[in-house]
Order: sequence, then C-alpha cells, then structure tokens
Amino acid sequence: MRTARWLAALVGIALVGIVIYGAASGSARHIERGDPYPGMPIAIADVAGYFLGTVLAALCLGALAFVVAGARPDSNGIIDATVYRAHRFVSSAAPVWAVLSWLMVGVAAADGYGLPLGKVLSSGTLFDAIGVSEEAVAWLVVAIFATIVAIAIRFFLSWIAHLVLLIPTGIAVAALPMAGNGGQGPNHDYTTSLVILFILAAAIGIGYRVAFATAPVVTPDSDRAILERRHAWILAIADTVALLAGSGLVAFLLPVRYLFSTAFGLAAMVMLIALAAVLVCSIVALRGSGADRIWRPQVLAAVLMIVVVACWTVMDTRVAPGLLAHTFTAWDVFLGYELPGAPDAWRLATFWRFDFVMGTAFVVAAILYGLGAWRLYRRGDAWPVGRTISWILGCLCVIIVTGSGIRAYGSAMFSVHMAEHMALNMFAPVLLVLGAPATLALRALPTAGSRRPPGPREWLLWALHSKVTRFLSHPAVALVLFVLSLYAVYFTAIFGTFARYHWGHVLLTIHFIFVGYLFYWVIIGIDPGPRRIPFLARIGLLFAVMPFHAFFGIALMTMTSVVGDKFYSQLDLPWVTDRLHDQWLGGAIAWGASEVPVVLVVVAIVSQWAKSDRRAARRADRHAETYEDTELDDYNKMLEDLAKSRR
Repeated sequence: MRTARWLAALVGIALVGIVIYGAASGSARHIERGDPYPGMPIAIADVAGYFLGTVLAALCLGALAFVVAGARPDSNGIIDATVYRAHRFVSSAAPVWAVLSWLMVGVAAADGYGLPLGKVLSSGTLFDAIGVSEEAVAWLVVAIFATIVAIAIRFFLSWIAHLVLLIPTGIAVAALPMAGNGGQGPNHDYTTSLVILFILAAAIGIGYRVAFATAPVVTPDSDRAILERRHAWILAIADTVALLAGSGLVAFLLPVRYLFSTAFGLAAMVMLIALAAVLVCSIVALRGSGADRIWRPQVLAAVLMIVVVACWTVMDTRVAPGLLAHTFTAWDVFLGYELPGAPDAWRLATFWRFDFVMGTAFVVAAILYGLGAWRLYRRGDAWPVGRTISWILGCLCVIIVTGSGIRAYGSAMFSVHMAEHMALNMFAPVLLVLGAPATLALRALPTAGSRRPPGPREWLLWALHSKVTRFLSHPAVALVLFVLSLYAVYFTAIFGTFARYHWGHVLLTIHFIFVGYLFYWVIIGIDPGPRRIPFLARIGLLFAVMPFHAFFGIALMTMTSVVGDKFYSQLDLPWVTDRLHDQWLGGAIAWGASEVPVVLVVVAIVSQWAKSDRRAARRADRHAETYEDTELDDYNKMLEDLAKSRR
C-alpha cells in the first residue's frame, strides 16, 4: 500500500505541473487551432482532465490485463486473491473515470466553442458545441465505454469477464488520442495506426506495473517466480511497442527544426527519453531474479511512465508543428495521402500504405503459427501442411488487402471498398479457419498442470469453452452477426462516419474478419468449441446466407441515393464522375463475389464429412477386432441349443 501512496503522490505532483502548464500556455493552444479562447478555467480543465482521464484509463486497462495474465481461477472460473486487489482497484477507479469523462464532454465542447461552460449551457448550444468538436465526441465515447466497464466490473468476478472487459476499456483508452494530432493531416493513416499501438502499449505499461507493484504476495515462491517472469515479459513487449510506435509518431508529426523551439518538440523529446529508460528498466527486470531485483526496476519504470503521460498530454493538447507548417489539401484531410490516378491492376498491386495495426497483427500471427508448427515438427508430431498453407495464405490475404492499393483506393471509392470487404469478410476468414490455429496452439503450448500458474494454453481453453464463446458460436447468433451487421453498417450513418476516419477503417476491418471467422468456424471449424452441428445443418446454414448477400448486392445496385455520399462528395475524385454508378459496381461486386467462397466452403464441408465417416468406420473396425461380439455369440449359442433339443 505504501507503493500505491507514493505513486498517487507522484500523479498529484504531475497534475500540478499540468495545471501550471495549462495556465502558462494561456491562449497559445487555441491560437494554434484557430479557436477563440474560452478563458483560463476551461483551458486548464481541458489539459488537466486529459491527463487525469488518461491516467485512470491506463490504470484500468493495465489492471484488467494483470488480472487476466496473473489469475489462478477456481473451478467456477472466479479469480483468486493474487489479483483481487487489481479487480477492486478497477471497480473503484472506473466510476471515477466515467464521471470525469462525462464532465469532460462539456469541458471539451466549451473549449472548442471558445466560450465558458456556463455560457454554453445557458445558451442551449451544448449539443451544437459537442457536434463540432471531435475532442468532445471522443470524450463522449470514452464516457460511454467507461460507464459500461464501471457497471460490469461490479457484477462479475470471473476470469472471462475481465478478459471481455479489456475490449471496451481498450476502445475507451484509444478514443481520445485518435481525435488528436494522430488522426489529422498528411499521413494520418499511418499516424492513426501508430497512435493506437502507442497508447494501448503505454497504458498497459502504466496500469500493469501499478497492479504488479501493489499486488499482495500470497502465492508460493515457485509460482511467484513464474508469474514475475511472465509479468516482466509482458511489460517488456509493451514497452518495446510503445517506444517504436511513439518514435514513429514523433517522426511523422515533428520536423527536426521544431524539436527544441516548441513545447510539442520538448515534450516529445522528454517522452522518448523516458520511454527508452522504461525499456531499459524492463530489460534489467528480465535479467534479474528474485522479487526485489524485478520489483524495483518496475516501480522506477512506473514513475517514468507518469512522466510519459504528462508529456503526451502536452503533445496531444497542442497542434503538432508538422501540421501547423503544412498546407492542407483534400487528400490530407480525408485520406492522408494522394492517389496517383484512377485505379488499375498495377496501382492496386503496387501502391502500398502498410497498416501498422492489422498488418503488424497478422505478420505476428503468421510468425507465431510457424513457430508452433516448427515446435511440433521438432517434437516429432505431425501437423498437416495444408493447414499451415491455409493459415499463411489467410494472413497474407489480410496483409495485402489492408496494405496495398486495395485499401488505399478502397478508402476513397465505394466499389474498391466493396472488393476489400468481400476479401476480408468472406475469403480471408475461410482460410484462417481452415488453418485451425487454436488446435495448433493447444498442441504446441505447454500444459501448466496443477502445481503451476495457468498459462496461455489454459487461457485459450477457458476462452474456447466459456459462456461468451458458447453464445457467439451459436449458429443463429453467428448467422445474425454475419448478415445483419452488413445491413447495419451500410444502410445507416455508421458507414459514412467510419469512411471519414482511418480508425473507422481499422474498426471495420476487425469487424469484418471477426464476424466472418465466427460464422465459418461454426460451419467448417476444425478447432474445438462449445458445440458442433451436423454436416447437413452446416450446408443449410451456408445456403441460408446466400439470399441475404444477394439481396444486399441488388439493393446497392438499385438504390437512388449514395451510401456515404457526404464523404465521397467532399473527396470528389476526378475519375469518379458518377458516384451512383460506382456504388452500382460495388453492389455487383458484393453480389458476385459472395458466391465464390461458397464453392470452397462446400468442398471443405464435404471433405470433413467424408473424413468423419472414415474415422467412424475405422473406430467401428477397431472395436470389432478388439472386443467380442456378444450378440452374435448369443445368437449362435441359441441355434446350437435349438439343434440339440431337436436331436
């Protein structure tokens, strides 16, 4: 508890420094943005609230991650005393975070509107002020998800609940920075992805360390050594990602000539130095042994991470010098890059904009899969080559679609976007599901046993057999998510909003892959799961989807209004002279492309059905060879007795 009090005192000192900065900067921040000055109270509250909100969000995310990685649940899945303090911390901090976020919605709106909050409220223009302020909208998103976490954490003590709560907490952590410098101007497709990676890694680096430093010592020495080593590795990975992503972000936003002459540049320099020092602390902790040699570097790193948050607050509440010095074009505002001309096969294949979120994730997924297959090979266990090929092809499909001209042009043209959608929603998931990654992981990962803390293999088993997975993998639920989400995205205002921002494209990509993977897992999944439906039912489920996709394509082709027309009209590509025709082409692609994966899926179902029948036949043959057929023996004995009685 003494460590927690020291860290709280350091946060208080940093907050005082942020308040002094907010007062000293005066109207400079608002002049940079071109906004009127709302007065000192709102100007100070804006930066102080940003700092406190970021700290609370990071503490909640890191504590939840600590619970997931360090818990030893009982037979009912309830977390143990080792991580209960972290759970209690989230249950106390999340309501404060939620209340602060709701208050910051009004503060950010007033700050962007250039009026004191009282005048905004009295004039009845609060909702107008929120609507014109991306920061206020971001705080609204944070407030909603923080409230969800604050309520849910009060009712659940299970390990799987903490795992699920990482999702809304992660969204809330990333929402505010995505509305800042990283989401604006030239190359904002790169900087948005880097912001997502940076803020999530940095948040885990803060909250996880605090949870680790304040956790009670209630486990045996052997378990504690394993957990300390695990925590050290998790933090080292998070620190590496934060440093790399933060360095890339600074490189895009800060020209070298502004490094020492601007508050943004000075804060960026201090932040990168602190992140490098944090990584050194992680390396020292990894090389150390014993509680003190691991714990002390992590506490020092936690202190340095508070400095990182303070510097980030200064940076993200100012306009980056690279944006101030740039003359904006429509390309910069809506895409972040300039397209070389109308799309053709060569440009779609060679105009690359690597997606640092999805591309990196699937590069890592391919490497981990390869390592797992290699481990089985070295152990002398067989692993089907076809599954490896399928997984690698699925990962390559995602990497190419999200990084090549397909994504670059898909962000600007509805027709190309629909080709991207089909690839991510219907082609890549089929290949990924046939790769059976969970089965490979269960065979390659070591078993913790009853005397060691649960590890990745146990986490995977808990997730696969949880009530959440049982619900999501129900055929009806998977069907509804796969079909209705399609209509919800494109026939509401959701698509127009998501098309405008790169983070929207990232969310759509995750959504497409997730619902596609879930649906095809139910139909052709090899990995273990809560339920398996008969093969005829799988074929029926597959063909039940086809009319909905066909109707979706036809609806797009026959509509008289353009989906996402506000965005496409503002972008106004010179080679797209008829946006309605481009949408018609997108509908045709959706209609035609939706039929192609059906052939692959039907072949997979028939192949799995045949293999299942062959396995059943072999089991029956082995049973007949191993055990006596008592029914046949009884029948023969009955005939023999009958013959004797007749004689």
